[in-house]
Amino acid sequence: MVDKSEKFNWLVRVGYFSRAILYFVLGLIALTSSSKIAEGTNGIFRAIEEYPAGTVILWIMVIGLIAYALFRFCSLFFDIENNGSDAKGWGKRIGHAGSGVAHLALAYSAYKFASSEGSGGGSGSGGAQEAASGVLSFELGGFVLGALGIALFIAAVHQAKKGLTGSFMNRISAQAPDATRWLGGAGFLARAVVYLVIGWSLIQAGFMSGGAEQIKTLGDAVASLAGEGFVFTLTAIGLMLFGLFSLILARYRIIPELDSSAGVPKFRA
Repeated sequence: MVDKSEKFNWLVRVGYFSRAILYFVLGLIALTSSSKIAEGTNGIFRAIEEYPAGTVILWIMVIGLIAYALFRFCSLFFDIENNGSDAKGWGKRIGHAGSGVAHLALAYSAYKFASSEGSGGGSGSGGAQEAASGVLSFELGGFVLGALGIALFIAAVHQAKKGLTGSFMNRISAQAPDATRWLGGAGFLARAVVYLVIGWSLIQAGFMSGGAEQIKTLGDAVASLAGEGFVFTLTAIGLMLFGLFSLILARYRIIPELDSSAGVPKFRA
């Protein structure tokens, strides 16, 4: 049994706050700074680093992104989102674990800039490509990366479904602002586009012998859309709105109990 603590509750809210900064800045630099968005994920943290009190913000993001990752891992191990243990439920729980891994990677990138280790330039996809090269060195490595790409495609469909149906609202307090539904809807649709780009890069690397250099991270995926006209613009705006949506979640998201004996979480009752 794992007891929920108020400290963990607040850490998760800091996690949503960190996610809000991440996505809002990503969308903002996509619209305003072609040089920074060309740097991929590193461009996001470099932009934050240049803000007033940027280093302090980066350290808050390190803590918050780690906390958010742990929150997602709790879904896998303790099923705090009440997804169940059937095939569909495990699929969602494994998806949350994947989100946890991704946010740990983002926390590490933020740490490098907060500690002045990441200021030397280069693409933010370097670590991802290095990891992909390691996977490809195994006999079935290509299959693993390709399967991850397919999983990202499926995740993109779920993101789009959330955006269109508003199903995410059952996890948010009724006291949240009226615009929450539309901010979240636009944000999830933008994330679906980004997930498709990342998923396709994994499929190219895994199934089409494209090599690890094909792998795109969050920032790289948005940068790759720069020549796509209104698709790029709408995606960038949607990511900014997702940042605002995440800021609302930092205050109004219902954090379910970690106690496995607590039954159905309040927002699912």
